[in-house]
Amino acid sequence: MSKAHTFHTPVMGIAFTVDTAVKIAKYGMNSVIFISDDVLLEKLRKMYSSKFSLPYTEISEKDEDSRANRITAYLNLVKKLAERKLDEVIASSKEVTKYFSMLPDTASLKQDFIDFTDKITDTTEIKKWLKENLEMGDINVNIMTKLDKDNYVKNEKLPVEYNDAHAALRGFANSDLASSMVFSAGMNPRLFSYIENFPDFFPDEKGYIKKKIILKVSDYRSALIQGKFLAKKGVWVSEYRIESGLNCGGHAFATDGFLMGPILEEFKNNKENLITSVMEILLPALEQSGRTVPKEKLPLKITAQGGVGTSEEHNFLLDYYKVDSVGWGTPFLLVPEATNVDDATLKQLVASREKDLFLSDASPLGIPFNNIRNSSKHQEKEAALAAGKPGSPCPKKFLALTSADDGKTICTASRKYQNAKMKELDAQKNTISEAEYTKKYNDLTAKECLCIGLSTSVMHLNDMDRKVEGDAVSICPGPNLAYFTKTVFLQEMAGHIYGKNNIMERTDRPNFFVKELELYLDYLQNKLTESKVDWNKKQERYFGKFVKNMEAGVAYYNQLFSEMSTAFRISKNAILKEFKKAEETLSLIQQELQTLKEEQLMA
Repeated sequence: MSKAHTFHTPVMGIAFTVDTAVKIAKYGMNSVIFISDDVLLEKLRKMYSSKFSLPYTEISEKDEDSRANRITAYLNLVKKLAERKLDEVIASSKEVTKYFSMLPDTASLKQDFIDFTDKITDTTEIKKWLKENLEMGDINVNIMTKLDKDNYVKNEKLPVEYNDAHAALRGFANSDLASSMVFSAGMNPRLFSYIENFPDFFPDEKGYIKKKIILKVSDYRSALIQGKFLAKKGVWVSEYRIESGLNCGGHAFATDGFLMGPILEEFKNNKENLITSVMEILLPALEQSGRTVPKEKLPLKITAQGGVGTSEEHNFLLDYYKVDSVGWGTPFLLVPEATNVDDATLKQLVASREKDLFLSDASPLGIPFNNIRNSSKHQEKEAALAAGKPGSPCPKKFLALTSADDGKTICTASRKYQNAKMKELDAQKNTISEAEYTKKYNDLTAKECLCIGLSTSVMHLNDMDRKVEGDAVSICPGPNLAYFTKTVFLQEMAGHIYGKNNIMERTDRPNFFVKELELYLDYLQNKLTESKVDWNKKQERYFGKFVKNMEAGVAYYNQLFSEMSTAFRISKNAILKEFKKAEETLSLIQQELQTLKEEQLMA
């Protein structure tokens, strides 16, 4: 039985959850702030300080260590505001009722409150109990490990600790928060090693860690590798957050055909081994470095997210796979009480269906990016392109990670980069085919300025100055959004998650495992089509492995659902039919791969 909530809201874009903690932490709900955009955080700190009559002193970008200091100041402010709002909840009987009404019936905190108020009716004693027992939701933070650009002052390269991700880590480490750092986008050994500089990341004798590490992972092997790497530094990973490779929002890190169910099964079966094998490295490392060695086994959480949309799916992850919490991301974009989506974009989200949501090439990182068709940022980019102005101004440069001729780095969505590449492409026009020219042109101009586009929604909502940023918005919902067709209140969303009410108007939504499988089949077929042009042995091995992993995944699902007696009872037969169709599709792809192999042998 959990003490409070069994869901969390993951990080969404740059600004969609940047102040979600101020809004929902008071109800015991966990959220995640993307902290890499210190420019936006400073603007928000100024806005919130004015709104709540708090003192504000600007931290200029010219100040020493401004990036880290801005992040620290913003996180401290969010903590202060969240604590103030929790006090307001405790002082209001209406808000206390709302707090407990949104908890699942299985929450021990809810039963404890019922038991206490059955015996005690004195208002003063009840408020005292609430003060002692109501906990604020965790104000967690996120860094994409790849966003670790070098920085310069007057063309002089700064030491590595002033890199973007390093400075952001330092900003969190120096804050007053007792929460977690969520690392996403893979391992950055240099950044991970930097954690050693901050004592808050290490356990005390009782195993308490003020600032914990959460790793967002896509498979068990990468979790074990990263967990052991950090353990050698004396750093314990408190949570492994498993995310679907394709059935998610934001950047999509597709696996080599590994599906979510089998991945979760592997974590479930190997959790104790993961704890033991990492602890065997951690404890000697702590002792050798002269740090405190905890006397007890450190706790480990396994959580999951990606495409979950019903209470039945939510409960299945909790009950069968024994995960500690389930992430609900994309649906929360339709909860104005919790997230920041401007009115125009919100209307677009509400109206979107499957055909409107797609995996794009918009990200300057070169990673597939979940997108919505005809976003205002896309329209702005296309208008500039039609006017002969490819690319965007690049005021923030957070995604400037591509090597440039001057030895620095540049963003592939920037006007400077695209103008230069467009000249190179035009020079090749008479030496390459029309099809090749079109492909290179489309690949180049697909990139969008996400630094700006993903941060403007919150500025619209708070009527903040946008002279630098402009009005256009990028947004990155997952495919699951197609099945949520209206905005809802926070209480309604919590009720939907826990099966108290249903906010879903569509009745044709596929099971989340089926949807992920469909997404992987589409991804596989698209990649195969692209690769046929230049087929080789390396691709043959890649696709062979991909299909083999998917076949194993479908076989796993067939057995799992065939043996299921309670969960998905109503939809079970329809789900099994979808797995049968997937088997047939994979069989056809295998035949196609065999034909390609034979053609290559004959060539």
